[in-house]
Amino acid sequence: AEEMDLPGSPGAKVLPIFVLWRTVQDKMDENAPFIIVECKSDNVTIQPTDYSQGENYARIVGTPFFVTHNSRETRYWRVKKDKVPGYTEEIENIPHGDASDKEIEELLNKLRAFKEKEFADLLHQCHNIIRNREKKDPAAAFDEIAKVLFTKVYVERQLLTRRSKTNLFNVDVLKGQIAENPLDNLFQQTKEHYSTDKIFDEDERINLKPATGEEIVRKLEKYNLSDTSEDVKGVAFERFLGRTFRGEIGQFFTPRTIVEFMVHMIDPQEGEIVCDPASGSGGFLIRVFEIVREKILADADRQYNDFKAKLEVEDSISEEERANKLKARYDEIQLEIDQSVPGSRLWSLSNRCIFGTDANDRMARTSKMNMIMHGDGHGGVHHHDGFLNVNGIFDGRFDIILTNPPFGANVEPSDKILPSDIEVSSASERRYLHEYGELYRESQERVKAHVNRPIASLFKLPTSEKSKIKTELLFIERCLDLLKPGGRMGIVLPEGIFNNPSLARVREFTEDAAYLRAIVSLPPETFISSGASVKCSLLFLQKFTETEKRIFRIRRAACRTFVEKKYASDSKKELDRIKDAVEAAKPSQDGEKRRMLQKDLRDFQKAMKTQIDIESRKLAKDRFDYPIFMYDSRFVGISATGGEDKNELYKNENQPNNAEKTCLQWFREFLQSHSSIMWNEAR
Repeated sequence: AEEMDLPGSPGAKVLPIFVLWRTVQDKMDENAPFIIVECKSDNVTIQPTDYSQGENYARIVGTPFFVTHNSRETRYWRVKKDKVPGYTEEIENIPHGDASDKEIEELLNKLRAFKEKEFADLLHQCHNIIRNREKKDPAAAFDEIAKVLFTKVYVERQLLTRRSKTNLFNVDVLKGQIAENPLDNLFQQTKEHYSTDKIFDEDERINLKPATGEEIVRKLEKYNLSDTSEDVKGVAFERFLGRTFRGEIGQFFTPRTIVEFMVHMIDPQEGEIVCDPASGSGGFLIRVFEIVREKILADADRQYNDFKAKLEVEDSISEEERANKLKARYDEIQLEIDQSVPGSRLWSLSNRCIFGTDANDRMARTSKMNMIMHGDGHGGVHHHDGFLNVNGIFDGRFDIILTNPPFGANVEPSDKILPSDIEVSSASERRYLHEYGELYRESQERVKAHVNRPIASLFKLPTSEKSKIKTELLFIERCLDLLKPGGRMGIVLPEGIFNNPSLARVREFTEDAAYLRAIVSLPPETFISSGASVKCSLLFLQKFTETEKRIFRIRRAACRTFVEKKYASDSKKELDRIKDAVEAAKPSQDGEKRRMLQKDLRDFQKAMKTQIDIESRKLAKDRFDYPIFMYDSRFVGISATGGEDKNELYKNENQPNNAEKTCLQWFREFLQSHSSIMWNEAR
């Protein structure tokens, strides 16, 4: 591996790569190399641009194959000279050095059909097989696909950990079993393995005829999900979900561009705990997991390179000592990021930092499957009502809330908290108490005290237990409750919440609990393809710390005292006048007049209170003034039909030509210019 001059580019250097010739004679005759291997730093995520870079090197020197490799991923590619530069085809493997031309041709014909669209099409084919053969509706057919995919993932993990020597997810193996439904038997083993996650009901089974199950296995068995990159699997699975459920449960899917933007606005860091209390298909949780994982891997790579740089300037040690120290440090760093090792950085991200819940059991299951496809983190996702403290989701626990709650529906007085809603096994309760301590116990006691009462009784925004309230309004309070002091939140909300006069109390409630950091208005068509026609905005806020909350309350109280003093003299005169008139009216002779005066007294007191409330709040806002980032977007990457569109929210391939900066760039500059009171400073 050494630097090389590229033909046609004298003096142009590339990073060290491996150049392999088929034979020694080929190299001596200066024939084109056979394979180029482009190595990347061990823990960085190899990007699509890296594939095109390898392809470019291979085209320049006339090589038919190239490889992109680091310790986390190895992928194999062919160069097609009859295609334009930039066209890449992934293949199953590179040929052996002494492979014949026929064997090489056979290898080239075994292209890995695991690009996003192809995998999505494969899942869709399986879905259609089930619908056509079993006469199931789309949702029921999807449930069966989810069970089969879970089973395949389980089998592959057993093979990877060497707990099994035989690939049981294979038609021939299944046919060789003496059982009424061998695939269901395998599913039962899978279900038992995931029993603590409660993904499936205890009596759940694969509801497919054996012949249908065999056909699905035949379609999937030749593909190795464990070998396929998380990005390919994840995007493909989401494509499949979009095609399957569009128009049926589309409200559970937040467009990827909106998810991407909101996560980058919040900027999650390693060790922060995130929750989506209305997680749907899990888009926010998945993207947080991916971004933080990339940060952890990049940091691991930086640690190794820093250590290597320090060793290189030490003259007192031999090359052998230097190599041994490098190897020891490398092994240490790799152990720290091994996701299978309890307590490692990636294990902690996957098992202690990602939480979500959805009231729809199908969507809770879907988000778990989606997270497994993206690399895991599914263990913190549960099926239960997002308004209730259950499992690891309870008040005051989260650094970050990201959510797109359901709109339009009401939480009715008849929606009561049932004992079954908060029921957990004794084993789970012991585990949660061990993991979360007294905070968990207190959160459970609060909910238990409201059993058989309306859900609204847990919250302050509803005017009474007997009144109904819009779901999205209650989710605002719920999300604020879930945040730790100083925690950050991004939420999708109908635009009416920001400007409807009747919802002023909701805005005031929010202003009294958190800094409003940013409001980004979205175009009307953003959610049309997801089945929602409501115009929405994105609200980003940061909950007050205990100190900030105390300061805010002191200032509010001082403002109220100031305004009360302002009206004290005139108010006292009017009150005295009405009271004197009431006392002067004899109850026996002037009963009607007395009642009218008493009503005047109540009306005056109410009017004065309202006036003082309004003026004291206005004064408090003037004295507790801070900047809020506001942005009115026109292009957010998705058209009304769900297709790709221009995107001004963050850097991407579809940025409008006339856009000076993206919304995210403007926001980052805004943060820097007001850093003394922004969340990165608080953090």
